Amino acid sequence: MNRLLATVASIALLLALAVTTGHAQKPQWAVGFEMGLSIASTGGGETVQFNPATGRFESKGSGAKAGFVFGPAGEVIFSKVYGIRTGFFIGTQAGTPIEWQNVFRYYFLIKGSNIKPYAHAGFSLIFVTGGPYVAIPFGGGALFPIAKNLYIPADLTFGPIFGGGTTVFGVQIKGGIKYVFD
Repeated sequence: MNRLLATVASIALLLALAVTTGHAQKPQWAVGFEMGLSIASTGGGETVQFNPATGRFESKGSGAKAGFVFGPAGEVIFSKVYGIRTGFFIGTQAGTPIEWQNVFRYYFLIKGSNIKPYAHAGFSLIFVTGGPYVAIPFGGGALFPIAKNLYIPADLTFGPIFGGGTTVFGVQIKGGIKYVFD
């Protein structure tokens, strides 16, 4: 687990250094708040356990847990194309998971359009009962302008979450508000 964390951190640092070299343009800073739906699936389907209180076998869940996710996020945008984003998100599922998500973003430039679509990939640390878990989030979305330097993001993030001898697949659908400083 520690070796995986060190490897992921090293890759993120190298990506950050690679993005900043060769670009003389002043970076832009952005802050925002995101919220949406989070779904985690264990893929195991229904489980059946014996309940000693009733003396019967009972069905326990469907293997998927849904809840809301919300929290602040910040980003540094280089050369109007590359971005490094970090955010802290709190979920409402059992155990109240707290996620520290770090992603590298690539913005697609579309001539004549104010909408800024992007793709992203990175790593997350998820703090919940049972220990911190590592996730590899990836996905994409778009920023929709509503005023000067003010955007509404629409984001879809998914990927595996590793920990505790099992792998969970997570999906987040988020929207929110984002301000980009000049």
